[in-house]
Amino acid sequence: MNFNATLFGQTVAFILFVWFCMKFVWPPLMNAIEERQKKIADGLADAGRAAKDLELAQIKATEQLKEAKVTANEIIEQANKRKAQIVEEAKAEAQIERAKIIAQGNAEIENERNRVKDDLRKQVATLAVIGAEKILERSIDPAAHSDIVNKLVAEI
Repeated sequence: MNFNATLFGQTVAFILFVWFCMKFVWPPLMNAIEERQKKIADGLADAGRAAKDLELAQIKATEQLKEAKVTANEIIEQANKRKAQIVEEAKAEAQIERAKIIAQGNAEIENERNRVKDDLRKQVATLAVIGAEKILERSIDPAAHSDIVNKLVAEI
């Protein structure tokens, strides 16, 4: 057994194996590793962008929430102003209606007072005629009586 020939054969076989691996196995393996590294790098970059986008979205959401609160407060303020305006309009209308009702009541009172005065005048005239009849101790006919009452009412 010759160590040199065996050692030389193993060396040649090892060199052929290394050359074969370097030529056919190593490039696809390196490509797979590089693709994996690229995917990982892209994933990390995407995660960084997503984190920035999330932060921007949170800031934007906060700003929109603030704007919504401001808008809501403005709407509430406008509603309160409109409520106050409606109340004032209702008060004004109620005052006008109150004045109309009071004027109508005063007119009714004045009409009733005039009617009562006319009735009272007629009664006074009738009492005056009755008193005159008693004084004269004679009866006046109804036509003359009516004529006298009308004259007295017109005078009073």
